[in-house]
Order: sequence, then structure tokens, then C-alpha cells
Amino acid sequence: MKKHLYLAFNKPYGILSQFTSEKMEETLSNFNLPKEIYACGRLDKDSEGLLLLTNDGALIDRLLNPKNDKVKTYWVQVEKIPTAEDLKKLATGIKILDYQTKPCLVHILEPQPLIPDRIPPVRARLTVPTCWIEIELTEGKNRQVRRMTAAVGFPTLRLIRKKIGKLELGNLSPGEFREINKAEII
Repeated sequence: MKKHLYLAFNKPYGILSQFTSEKMEETLSNFNLPKEIYACGRLDKDSEGLLLLTNDGALIDRLLNPKNDKVKTYWVQVEKIPTAEDLKKLATGIKILDYQTKPCLVHILEPQPLIPDRIPPVRARLTVPTCWIEIELTEGKNRQVRRMTAAVGFPTLRLIRKKIGKLELGNLSPGEFREINKAEII
């Protein structure tokens, strides 16, 4: 029987959450990761942060099944400063495309985190302030967080996944990974 392997990986900006690409884009294959593991879920190319990699197919199915409501936590840098009313709209669920989002937890991070600049840096407009908020979701539709913040007037500039269930990104630098055990995840 094959030993299960679990890795926490800090996916950098601009990297696909897969090992191959037909478009010659950068993928997980650039990071000297062990063979025969797969991403449990995805982060889009423009997003950063925690990606769980494993060869445990049963765990992948369990974590990705929508009925299991696994909480994922994101830090989101948005343009402008949301009000309490704006945050309430996000928290109660909003309509994006043809989908009504489930309620979620959302708040402004206080104090604002000191996050190293991304390469390439996010666009900056001197007359428009930015703000970091935290969003905890139990779902994960394609580009959902970005669509949610845009729908209430606060475009996402940067998106970092900080947690999946109990598993935290911790102090992994972009492109780094560490072996973990199953108990750290569920």
C-alpha cells in the first residue's frame, strides 16, 4: 500500500495550480515537488497562498465535496475601504453571475497586515486607498471572492488563501512547501 503524502505549499502569483499546461504557462512542476501528488482544489493563476497537495484521493474527495462545507480563509486586498454595511452585504450572501453565494464571515483586518510586495506589484493609485479584509467561505466557485468584492464595489487587488480547514499557511514563503500530517488538515 502506498504511503500517503500531504504537503502545504505557498503558491506564488502567476502559477497554475496544476502540473502541466498546454499554453506554456508556469505550473507546479517548476517547484521540485514530489511525484504523484495532486492539488486538492485550486487557486487561480492570479491568486496566492495555501495549496494542499496530496496523493490521498479519498481526502481530496472529502475536502472538495460541497456537502462537507470545509472552511477556507482568504486575505483580500481591495480598493477603497468597505463600510460595515458593505461587509454585511458580503457576509449575508450576494448574487454573482447566476449564483447566490452562501453566508460567510468577513471583517477588516485590524491591524492591517504587513504583507511583502508581490512580484509583479499590484497596481497602485495614489488617490485610492486600499484595505485588507478577511473572508471565510465554505464554498469555492471559480473566482468567487473576486466576483463578490467587485459586486459590492471593492475590486480585489490581491488574494491570499491563508487556511484550509485547520491547515494554516504559516510562515511559508512563496514557492516553499512543507510536509504535514493528515491531523493538521481535518
